[in-house]
Amino acid sequence: MKINANINKVKTSATLEINEKSKFLEKKGKQIYKFGLGQSPFPVPKNIVTELKKNSHQKDYLNVSGLEDLRVAVSKYHSKKNKFNYLENNVMIGPGSKELIFQTQLVLNSDLLLPAPSWVSYEPQAKILNKKTIWIQTYKKNKWHLTGNDLEKICKKSKKNKLLILNSPNNPSGTSNEYLKQIAKIAKKYKVIIIADEIYAELDFSGSYKSITHYYPEGTIISSGLSKWCGAGGWRIGTMIFPQNLSYIKDAIRIVASETFTSVSAPIQFAAIKAYSKNHQNYLNKSRKILKFISEYIFSEFTSNSIECVQPDGGFYMLCSFSKIKKIKQYKFKNSQEMCKTILSETGFAMLPGSDFGFKKNKLIARIAFVDFDGSKALKEFSSVKKFNNNTVMKNIFPNIFNGVNSLLNWLKIKT
Repeated sequence: MKINANINKVKTSATLEINEKSKFLEKKGKQIYKFGLGQSPFPVPKNIVTELKKNSHQKDYLNVSGLEDLRVAVSKYHSKKNKFNYLENNVMIGPGSKELIFQTQLVLNSDLLLPAPSWVSYEPQAKILNKKTIWIQTYKKNKWHLTGNDLEKICKKSKKNKLLILNSPNNPSGTSNEYLKQIAKIAKKYKVIIIADEIYAELDFSGSYKSITHYYPEGTIISSGLSKWCGAGGWRIGTMIFPQNLSYIKDAIRIVASETFTSVSAPIQFAAIKAYSKNHQNYLNKSRKILKFISEYIFSEFTSNSIECVQPDGGFYMLCSFSKIKKIKQYKFKNSQEMCKTILSETGFAMLPGSDFGFKKNKLIARIAFVDFDGSKALKEFSSVKKFNNNTVMKNIFPNIFNGVNSLLNWLKIKT
């Protein structure tokens, strides 16, 4: 029996593959610096962990849409953050935001619009569903973000239904989209439905919550969860929030969910209520401060060594272009995949090629995720540092980041 042809078009998720490969190489004794997978290094806040333990006895199937008390907490949280009134009946709890985004693509009869670059899983999901993906080129001068003009050019070419996925702060660039208001205007004009993937929104270094729902709530579905700001990636719990006029999409997803994952793990849902109803600002402020410090250190080190980067505004990613480096030119790499493979082999520095995010293969761009450090130690020790010597702090609190950056830069300086 043959495999569905759509599946044969897709490979294992690039982020998960680099994580598995890094662990495999470590087991073989190789020193690996993990700048590939974007997994939060910070521990889940203690009061949420305590709540999980307290509810470990919960064993029943819950409502397909999610635990009612959790949906109430999520609706209140996002009504405040997204400046729009959301009803608990229009909240969907799923086993990770990735699954909920996939099911949204599944139930909607539409083309998929993606800014290039975008997160690695959006397009493969569309391929699995045999949906057309339309890539919209973005530019470094716009911090690799879609603008209203970019969107309108595409919308003018086709009258087909369109689903646009926006992610800000962005994976892979770590930058925030400054064009949300103009994008909202064009989306409203052409009746484009938007999924606002706000999984990193709480990690904006400024501490402000930026969302396209502030301009276009009626046409926007919010996707979020606990994996990034709360450090709970492995818990697999995501949320999707719909305005009332898009509740028909939620109803369709609910039907699919009832025949696929049924409901999310009960203990985790009970614990998640604490995440959405309690104040975690101290934890978040420390997390943002740490990530901002690391991003500025790497940006400074890289740009002073001819690696071109755009400075992140939040999250834990950065896009880096190696095209102007003499050693890279001497290798004559055909594509970014070759470059990343060679760098991993020769330096132990694991990162993802830009082609996985929608860049043309011949562009020697890569994404780094600066999360290879002990998050518990960082939360404890970083805030007590009184005198900042960047190198000293990096060596003592973030040694894998420090050594990884040096390993890569030293290799780039060696003549071939």
